[in-house]
Amino acid sequence: MSRATEATTDNHDAAALLKRAAHLDAVDPLARYRDLFVGTDTDLSYLDGNSLGRPLKRTVDDISAFIRDGWGGRLIRGWNEEWLDLPQAIGDQLGRAVLGAAPGQTIIADSTTVVLYKLIRAALAAVDDPARTEIVLDTDNFPTDRYLVEGIAREEGLTLTWIEADPATGVTPEQVRDATGPGTAVVLLSHVAYRSGFLADLRAITGVAHSAGALVVWDLCHSAGSVEIELDAAGVDFAAGCTYKYLNGGPGSPAFAYINARHLPGLQQPIWGWMGRKDAFEMAAGYEPAAGIRGFLSGTPAVFGMLAMRGTLDLIEETGMAAIRQKSLALTAYAVELFEAWLEPLGVALASPREPGLRGSHITLDHPAFRTVTAALWEQDVIPDFRAPQGIRIGLSPLSTGFAEVHRGMAAIHDLLQR
Repeated sequence: MSRATEATTDNHDAAALLKRAAHLDAVDPLARYRDLFVGTDTDLSYLDGNSLGRPLKRTVDDISAFIRDGWGGRLIRGWNEEWLDLPQAIGDQLGRAVLGAAPGQTIIADSTTVVLYKLIRAALAAVDDPARTEIVLDTDNFPTDRYLVEGIAREEGLTLTWIEADPATGVTPEQVRDATGPGTAVVLLSHVAYRSGFLADLRAITGVAHSAGALVVWDLCHSAGSVEIELDAAGVDFAAGCTYKYLNGGPGSPAFAYINARHLPGLQQPIWGWMGRKDAFEMAAGYEPAAGIRGFLSGTPAVFGMLAMRGTLDLIEETGMAAIRQKSLALTAYAVELFEAWLEPLGVALASPREPGLRGSHITLDHPAFRTVTAALWEQDVIPDFRAPQGIRIGLSPLSTGFAEVHRGMAAIHDLLQR
């Protein structure tokens, strides 16, 4: 093929793919929600919603009103009037809208790292059999999860059993079955793999772990708000996740903890703080945990981050997670279509499952030049994120990402690689 013919073909393909993006945006039932987010009226292509979600325009007003009327007007009275109840109130809304969890099992508290530490330690304390001294986890889980478990195992003299996860896929029920047994106390896994986007079979894996007599702690950071989750129906024991990705709580917004109601009576969590005490303002000697999920609190609630995520939870309740999941599937499918047309011929590899139903809401692409390419993309207002050693993650937040936006971003990657 001559260079002129090749250019004509590329232009034809680009026009067809852009026309397809316009059609997908036109028929998208969630397209109108995109205008509710800050910055979506610009040409910036934001492909990193799986790391930090865009803020809602409503959030600007909500936070301003809180500073003026709540914090500024009510001052310390706000704690008694509303703020102390926010961790449970917003936790229940999150459980209802996103997690498939009945009231009283979800609470907003701490960072993801601290919440996971609490859950893992609480799960271990709930295991009665002294012969169960093993924690099962996988080699490609998010670093925090691995570091926490390594530290806990060192503290408690426990054994780690590692599942060798394929970075391009993820952990399967069969691998969990092979890794668990009479010595397993706790299994810690991510619902959506942070690197590849692989969507684990939460229900089946939970069942496999329970069949082995173990408890399961799920990390939902990359699935909460992007895929349908049914924690109660699946019989999940414990789960944690962050709120600054698909829930748009803002940088450093507090994480959530889910504890199945069957575990709450007598549950022991390791970080005793005044907010988790039976009567926080009694200021008495000795620690008596509050009943139920509130006993999982430790320190003062992070009010700003909770207020910021309220708007997104309201939108999710309005749209429903089923519709959000359908948009997510369509976005990643279109991104893969662009990859196959433009990037695969340039030597880029797809480091995510090709089957849409096996993905969360991001895909990862591998190429040796991507560390340099990512820096150049950011200068052009195209923002994916880089994951060593050579991966670009394309994170697509269903409520705030459009198909033409994905087209612009992927076209920029193609153009930089061609150069």
